[in-house]
Amino acid sequence: MATLQELLTQKEALEREIEQTKKRDRADAIAKVRGLMAEYGLTLSDLGNKAAPAARQGARTKVPAKYRDASTGDSWSGRGLQPKWLKAALAAGRKIDDFKV
Repeated sequence: MATLQELLTQKEALEREIEQTKKRDRADAIAKVRGLMAEYGLTLSDLGNKAAPAARQGARTKVPAKYRDASTGDSWSGRGLQPKWLKAALAAGRKIDDFKV
C-alpha cells in the first residue's frame, strides 16, 4: 500500500499531466477551427459572434410621482408596493384620488 506522501506526489503529477493535456487539446481545437475558417474563407462575423450586450449607460431615470401627500411631501410613482404612508391613509378612509398629482 502506498504512503500518503507517495499518493500526494502521484496526484500532483496527474494534475500537471491533466493541465498539459487540456492546453494541448485546446491548441489543437483552435488550430482546427482556424484551418476550417481559412479553407472556407470565414470571418468571425460569419460565425454570428455577437458582442455582449452593452451595460446600461448612466443611472436609471427617476419616474415622476403620480401620488403625493401634500402635508408631508411623501410621494409614490405608482410602481411597486404601496408605501406605508399611503396604505395608512387609505385604511383611514381616504381615497387614492385624493393624492393624485
